[in-house]
Order: sequence, then structure tokens, then C-alpha cells
Amino acid sequence: MASDDLRATRLEKVDQLRQLGFNPYAYYWKVTHNAAELQAKYIDLPNGEEAEVEVAIAGRILTRRVFGKLAFFTLQDETGTIQLYLDKKKIEAGMAEIDAAAFEHLKQLTDMGDFLGVKGSVKRTDKGELSVSVDHYTILTKSLLPLPDKWHGMTDVEKRYRQRYVDLIVNPQVRDTFRKRALITAAIRRYLDRQNFIEIETPILLSEAGGADARPFVTYHNTLEMDLYLRIATELHLKRLIVGGFEKVFEMGRIFRNEGVSTRHNPEFTSIEVYQAYGDYNDMMTLTENIIVAAAQDVLGTLQINYQGESIDLTPPWRRVTMHDLVKEHTGLDFTQFSTLEEARSAVKQVGVPNPEICLSMGKLLSETFEEKSEARLIQPTFVIDYPLEVSPLSKPHRSKPGLAERFELFIVGRETANGYSELTDPIDQRERLEVQAARKAAGDLEAQGVDEDFVTALEYGMPPTMGMGMGIDRLVMLLCDCASIRDVIAFPLLKPESAIEEKP
Repeated sequence: MASDDLRATRLEKVDQLRQLGFNPYAYYWKVTHNAAELQAKYIDLPNGEEAEVEVAIAGRILTRRVFGKLAFFTLQDETGTIQLYLDKKKIEAGMAEIDAAAFEHLKQLTDMGDFLGVKGSVKRTDKGELSVSVDHYTILTKSLLPLPDKWHGMTDVEKRYRQRYVDLIVNPQVRDTFRKRALITAAIRRYLDRQNFIEIETPILLSEAGGADARPFVTYHNTLEMDLYLRIATELHLKRLIVGGFEKVFEMGRIFRNEGVSTRHNPEFTSIEVYQAYGDYNDMMTLTENIIVAAAQDVLGTLQINYQGESIDLTPPWRRVTMHDLVKEHTGLDFTQFSTLEEARSAVKQVGVPNPEICLSMGKLLSETFEEKSEARLIQPTFVIDYPLEVSPLSKPHRSKPGLAERFELFIVGRETANGYSELTDPIDQRERLEVQAARKAAGDLEAQGVDEDFVTALEYGMPPTMGMGMGIDRLVMLLCDCASIRDVIAFPLLKPESAIEEKP
């Protein structure tokens, strides 16, 4: 039967329920237990035995099997599933004053997908299936659209993302991923709370975007008659809080970047940024390590995880290695030995780095070579340290290595997971670097930002030595939940409207 015909049939059942005096969209049902509680509590109930206890549960009908005067439904709630044992004699005795034909109405007017509330005892069938032996039921919500075929489920990936609510109904592992995501973020907050950090919310609408190289979304405020940007980072406002006297602050929240979509990128994503006074990037690497270890231990109970077939060991301490050393390890090139940029360009071209001529400095060329030749090889947790200063506009210059910054990035399974530094606190140096970015923006670089004058003013009041870090929560969840795509860990990822796809020639 076509979907439209099925919907029409179910609408007729809605009318029939109303004609019988029943509301197909109930207001309330008192639940005493959930499926998981019953499965755990009565795990030792012998086959054929019935516990003399009344329970009330509710959930969605996933399967229906009707055999004359006996029916078996599978009911799903948030915690799992349980069988309903539906005997005509017992139901009609229990509901005699409400509906003399209760069993027939159950057979005729319920469908897969409906929400049902039931009361009854707990029994284990002769075949060993724990069940609620029902003596009373109420249709709580009548479903108008059919669930996907039980044998094939919902396998169209695009449709799964577009209709996440159906995906969650029919794919229990998807619900488990989002439950784990919630536990991971809670574990991170608990850990930081134990370390005396406080979370402070910062603005999403900004008059000047900053804190990252990224193309921002632009919106317009009608009353103020001005363009505003959705934030691309929380960094600059959290640093203002450090200037103001807070010593340990963080924020976990949504970030918006008007950039491409891939298995690792979504225009709207979640990050956490953490700042602490009087520490440096060495301390921040340790804190970053501890945050991830705490989340893995709390949620998974282990530091030995599997990601897409790779065994990952999160046991600290994690490797710390300079970008120079990694490039030398993976290409044989020692950037400290090049005397000219042209010499370096020629060398990296020979090892397969494309378009080295677009790199206008030795540091930029080193960074490009690392991205091309080293990133994908960093499977086990690795802190890559001491980045070129020209690709680190918010980092302190390295205290003993000219031309480098006290910056790290954490890579796991070949993917950047966190980025941190000894924060730049010199307002004169910071202005000069932001002005370089502003010049790039004026020249047409859509990812470069202007000078945030208020932030520079804040630095001129004085910011203590500070360590900072930003981490992508979505990528961390991908790692800990073994998900290949960022869309698998974002409940409602951004998608083109179906109408736009259909109109495309």
C-alpha cells in the first residue's frame, strides 16, 4: 500500500477512536517502570512464571503479531524494548467498564509506530521472553506515517540525517551515540568543575569576528541598523574575562563558520575553549590530555578504544614532538638546513607537496609540508608543538626558538582534535599581528579578520601569563563513539532542502 493510502487509513482510525469516545492524542500516562528496569529486575524470573506485581509502562509499538485471541507487541521506550503479552480474556476483563470490545479495538485500531500505555503484571513466556501481561491499555498517540520496513530499517544515509527522528526510532545505536555525546560533555564539565574552572557564556552576535581564520556568517540587526557576525570562536571574549580577574574560565558552545561541508566539517559545530592564568602551553597539553582521559574513562570505562578498525591507546603521557621533527621524520627534509625559500620550495616539491610556490615564507611552507605529509600519519594521540609564528597569530613567540610560537595541536587518528598556546599578552605585538590579518582581509582573504579594537584595549589593561586551548567536541565524540562522519554525531546537521536537490538539473 502506498504511503498516502496508509496515512489515509490511519486517519480513518483516528476518526473511529474519536467516535468511540477515545482521544487518539492523550494528555497523560503514569509510568512506573521502564523497559530496562523490568529487564534487569526480573532477569531471574523462570520461564512460564508470572510475578504478582502491577506495572505501568509506555512506549512506541515496533512490532505487532496477532493470533486470534492472543497478540504480541514489541514496545520501545528510551531505555530499550519489552514484549507485551496481550490476552483477549484478560484485557476484556480488565477493561470491561471502559471498552467491552477492547481487544478487537486493539487489533483493529493500533499500528506500528503508535504510542501505547499499558498496565499489567510481569511474566516470562514459556519460550523465555520477558513480557508485560496486559490487563489495561490506552492509545496515547496515533501515528499517521508508517515506520521503515523492519528488515531493511533506515539505510539511506541522507534520509537518516534529514529525518533524524525516524533514524532514532529504528536505529538504537544512533540513540546510543547521542546518549554518549551527552555523557561526554557532562564528564568534561565535571572534570573542569573539579579543577575550579567556571563556565561563562560569551556573545554569539558580534560586531567584529575574531579568534580564528574562518569565513563568518553575516546577519543584520534591524533596530541597530548594523551588520553582525555569528561568532567563529569564543577566544577573544574569554580572554577579556582573564583580563577582568577570572583565572580559570571555559565555555562549551556552538561556533559558526561559513565554510565547506565534509565528513569532518559542519558549518555549525560545538567547541570548548579553556583559559587559565599563570600557565603555559606545556601545562595546557597536560590539562587537555586529562580532559580527554576523564571523558573516556567516565563514559567508556577504558582508555583502549577502536576507531574505524584502528586500535587507539589513550593512556598518558602522549607523545610531544615538534613540527620540524615530524616533517624530517616523514619526508627526510630538515627545514633548519635550508638557506633560502627557493631551496626549500624545490625540496618539498620533490617529495610531493603541491604548489609550494604559493607559500610566501619558510614557516608557511613548513606548515603546508606538515599538513600534506605528516597529519594523516598521526594515528595515536600526538601533541605537535612549536609551530611557525606566522601561522599562529594569537600565540606567544617561543621563548628560546626564534621564528616559532609556543603552540600545540593535538592529533588523533590523523585529525586535529585540539589547538592551544601560551597566549599572546603583549598588546603591541598583538595589534601588529591583527593588522597583518586585516591587510589580508582588505586584499580579499575571506577567512582573515579585522582588528578587534576593544580586545586590544583589554590587553592594554594587562592580561597575566595565560594558557589557552580550543577543542572540537564533535570530533572528540566521533573518536570515542567510533563514528566516521561528523554528521553522525550532530543530531541535526545542516542539509540542503530537498526541494533544492530536486530542482537541480
